[in-house]
Amino acid sequence: MRPRWTVLAALATGIGIGLAGCGQPPAPAEPHAGGQSDPASGADPAAGWADGYCTAVSHLVRTLAGLPEIDPSSPLQAARTASKLLSSVVDGIDRTIAGLDRVGPPPLSGGETARAELLGEFASVRARADGVRRRLDSAGGADASRAALGEARSVIDAVSRLDVLKGLDATPELTAAGKRARGCQQLVVPPAPS
Repeated sequence: MRPRWTVLAALATGIGIGLAGCGQPPAPAEPHAGGQSDPASGADPAAGWADGYCTAVSHLVRTLAGLPEIDPSSPLQAARTASKLLSSVVDGIDRTIAGLDRVGPPPLSGGETARAELLGEFASVRARADGVRRRLDSAGGADASRAALGEARSVIDAVSRLDVLKGLDATPELTAAGKRARGCQQLVVPPAPS
């Protein structure tokens, strides 16, 4: 069994804490900008594709790392700030989907199904986040705001469960290509020793 890459797992915990009003998580290192791998990627199309893939999903990772804080001073203020947080999540997902669309299918067989599934998961979570954001914006009182805040936590939990490297984990060849792509190295954390 090949080892599974772990993507900033503590980030989701920090987001949940932010919804409880305790701050936001620390930002990860800035991913490789530009969506291009090393110049040698022309000779390694799989690594070039993996670099573009990782650059695309880094939009969401950066968004999650820089989410606005939730102001817990009142249910209405918490609802307003949670709405801003969910707007940021929607924007990060939109940018990631657009990036994955630009990257297109992988140059190796076996990875397109995983990429398509991930795009579907992103679209589903995005729709939920946008729906909850709208409920937060229209909440007509403290009770409605509290209920919508509970839904916001559920959406953030769903975002945290997204396996953004699913397309790279689809085959051993794509996993190896991801390990050769500079843009991917900033997204992965080695699995914890058991």
